[in-house]
Amino acid sequence: MSDNQSGGKPSEEPELSVPDDIWEQFARDSERNIRASAQKEPSARARMVTERLRQQDARGEQPAGWRTDPARQRANDRAARRRRLWAVVGVPLAIAVAVVAMKPSLLPGDPFGSAPSDGTSDASPLPDETAAPSAAPSAVDPDVPTLARPFAGSPAEQYSDGAAGIVLPPARAVGSLSKAQVEGALRLTKQLLVDANLNPATLRGGRPEAALKVIDPAQKDLLGLLNTGLRTPDEKRDPLWMFSRFDPAEVRPAGDVIKTRGRMTFEAGERGTVVVRADYTFVYPVVHAEAGATEVARTIVRRVLDTELYDPAKYQVAPGTVGVVRYDSSIGNSACDVFDGYLHPNFDSDVAPEGADPTGPTIDPYDRSGEVDDGSCGTVTRS
Repeated sequence: MSDNQSGGKPSEEPELSVPDDIWEQFARDSERNIRASAQKEPSARARMVTERLRQQDARGEQPAGWRTDPARQRANDRAARRRRLWAVVGVPLAIAVAVVAMKPSLLPGDPFGSAPSDGTSDASPLPDETAAPSAAPSAVDPDVPTLARPFAGSPAEQYSDGAAGIVLPPARAVGSLSKAQVEGALRLTKQLLVDANLNPATLRGGRPEAALKVIDPAQKDLLGLLNTGLRTPDEKRDPLWMFSRFDPAEVRPAGDVIKTRGRMTFEAGERGTVVVRADYTFVYPVVHAEAGATEVARTIVRRVLDTELYDPAKYQVAPGTVGVVRYDSSIGNSACDVFDGYLHPNFDSDVAPEGADPTGPTIDPYDRSGEVDDGSCGTVTRS
């Protein structure tokens, strides 16, 4: 039997050994924590604030804070109102912006240029012409004319429609003629222009009866020339000198609008008369006569017409008539040297255009800045 078994001294537990540096770190940390947790004496400023708050509380006063300060409260109220306003206005506005983004054409005027064309022109009408222009109209986008937009690519898009473009100037007395007599001469001149250049029957090759009735019957030579030209036109008796006419077997109007641009003036004549000058450009869009034709061509006719009214107290004057003193014209885009009494527009698709080759100068038929070039047939720069 061993000594342990025989009641000897029991064996001891092994002794744990902690390094010195660990004990030192533990001592330092304990001392720092004790100092940090120790109660501190309030500063003098803290004691003053505490005392002031205690006295206000005793008097029932509440110190201004972020919830009770009036200035801050007003600012908070304004912010709340802005939030409510945004809820009322901003949300519908955001919805509207989203809708317009999906369909911009809802905005008036199509500011983004995204609305599909409906065949109408957006060009603004020109103001009335009161004096000769200083230059030809500027170039426009070379759009191809269509049945929906027969004046596309032309300055005529900004011209007035038909007779609305013939604006009478304010009348006044001239010499021995009264204001009413001068106004009558202006109206008769417009009547002659409208029937000669805008009447659908005249344009289809009909006889311009109303225009002929305005011409003083004492002008037998002129009336004889025009009547013969309407019946049997030729180079020396051409009704196109005064009337716009198309062959209905060849072309038909592209729509029911003719564009008109010009001015009317008047002045005293040499024999106690009033002389009215009318200077107008008419733009005619047409298509081929056959059914289903869609290609559009334009013929441009500029006319300068001088009429004269005599004082009926001094001269024998037929009531409701005026004398024709001058009738000049310049025609753009019509066959040259064809004297059948009709205008013959040239189409882009024409393989062999009718008439002789142009021999006159190159002209811009929309240029109204100079005198009318009567009698020549030149090449037009645009139509």
